[in-house]
Amino acid sequence: RRLDYVNHARRLAEDDWAGVESEEEGEDAEEEDMEVDAGKKLPKRYANQLMLSEWLVDVPSDLEQEWVVVVCPIGKRALVVASRGTTAAYTKSGFCVNRFPSLLPGGNRHNSTSEKVYSILDCIYNEAKQTYYILDVMCWRGHPVYDCQTDFRFFWLLSKIQEEEGLGEKSRINPFKFVGLQNFPCSSDSLCKVLATDFPFEVDGLLFYHKQTHYTPGSTPLVGWLRPYMVPEILGLTMPATVLTAKPDYAGRQLQQIIESKKSKKLAAEKGHSAARNGHYELEHLSTPQPANSPEGRDGVGSQMES
Repeated sequence: RRLDYVNHARRLAEDDWAGVESEEEGEDAEEEDMEVDAGKKLPKRYANQLMLSEWLVDVPSDLEQEWVVVVCPIGKRALVVASRGTTAAYTKSGFCVNRFPSLLPGGNRHNSTSEKVYSILDCIYNEAKQTYYILDVMCWRGHPVYDCQTDFRFFWLLSKIQEEEGLGEKSRINPFKFVGLQNFPCSSDSLCKVLATDFPFEVDGLLFYHKQTHYTPGSTPLVGWLRPYMVPEILGLTMPATVLTAKPDYAGRQLQQIIESKKSKKLAAEKGHSAARNGHYELEHLSTPQPANSPEGRDGVGSQMES
């Protein structure tokens, strides 16, 4: 497994897919510029690289002991690859949406002295703040950590970020800020403090990570997602009302949609069928629903972080 992750990280970093079996056999070799022919090639190779959550409706019995929580800002999920002197940001579906220099290892011409210096990150991009909030790390300075446990990845990521001077500031060589997201214990006291905290960004929701899970692309029940207002009710917390726990008008409808979608997905799985469209939210982080008369609103899959 270790070798697989080493090669996988290297391919993502170097855009080198030689020898990889694909439907594109016989096509010309990839151009050095990843943006060339992006419509045909990139979505297949850079798509589905992020670890996505499922709704934390069924609360795990070991939540307090074995899970940590990360408070997420509103934004769009992005796969960030810093390699060969440039930094590229990809959507979940694999399209390159931006390319720029950064102070990430491998991310600009001055700090990319070796092809082996590259970094791969799971981020949330907030356009208003021109900031990439770093949610997780898959590779740092050429060292893949896909098969490391969550608690180690988070600790390692925050320690490495602190070593990179200027990463959290905008500059000519670092036009977007890169800021790490803190994680917190899942004890009742800790969660109450988190929900009473005034964060320096508009909060979208909370991601709950099992401490021992490895970074596995795709949807996993080992990462759970809740909107802040859902936390006291679903986790059974007794706490004073805060800005984050204030229930929006659509709260009851949203929770009902989530529960129904969870049931329909479970039934579909038992019957061996793929989940219906209205169960597909679990590949998304649903936040503020779309208007009820829109297709997204009816299915309950509107999302700010994942749109």
